[in-house]
Amino acid sequence: MCTLYSQVKAQAEIRALINAIYDTAGNLGPQPAIFPDTPALFVRETDKGRELTKMRWGVPSSRLWY
Repeated sequence: MCTLYSQVKAQAEIRALINAIYDTAGNLGPQPAIFPDTPALFVRETDKGRELTKMRWGVPSSRLWY
């Protein structure tokens, strides 16, 4: 499952495709495989519009469960 997701398009192409108003992801190049606990591009809706951002990919860490 680790290589089930990838990002092969340029960040500008993704931004145009989703009509993002904001891009707070910085400079993140294409990723042929996105692994858990690594940064990946995410799209989220905010009060101000659609945002392209960078977040950690994966399920919550076991350290968060008590």
